Amino acid sequence: MTTEPNTQARERFCELLRKTKRENIDYVIEDLEAWGFFEAPASSQGHGAYPGGLVEHSLNVYDAAMASRKDMVAMRPDLEKELAEDSIAIAALLHDVCKADFYRRVIKKKRNEIGVYEDVECYEIHDENFPVGHGEKSVILLLQSGLDLKDDEIYAIRWHMGPWNLSRDDERFYRQAGKATPLQPLIHAADTLASAIMERPVKSL
Repeated sequence: MTTEPNTQARERFCELLRKTKRENIDYVIEDLEAWGFFEAPASSQGHGAYPGGLVEHSLNVYDAAMASRKDMVAMRPDLEKELAEDSIAIAALLHDVCKADFYRRVIKKKRNEIGVYEDVECYEIHDENFPVGHGEKSVILLLQSGLDLKDDEIYAIRWHMGPWNLSRDDERFYRQAGKATPLQPLIHAADTLASAIMERPVKSL
């Protein structure tokens, strides 16, 4: 928990965003700074549950998405324009901005390997500041920052979690978004690859 945020990851993240040349992208970066995005974890106790884990996870999603794009375009060249590199950068890097002010450090008692309780620093979820849901919160925050998102980017960010815990209407909208643009299923797949495989703990032999 005492790990310092990765400065290299932060610099690469900002460089990739600026390469999109989107209007107001520097204002978005300023807001991310103010929200604590670069120091935030990616989860409370799963993947990237340490300071700076969120920016590292976002870069993993970007790398997975770009690798997937390369393979998809090789098989389906007609999808190249629909999977624009700048849109992948926007959707992959910014899909989880909703987590910037979502976790708080707390001290909890936890039993160690010999059964003795000790104080452990960990994260707790606090969603009372802006309780509007997950993907939609990211979209709203980005629009409030002045980022002019394209429709397919909105779909990709809103539905990046895929069909988990959806109401009947949500499931219908999720499927419609996937039919409207290949960017949405690509970002969902990249998010899954990043969190479930790329960020999987290394097993000791």
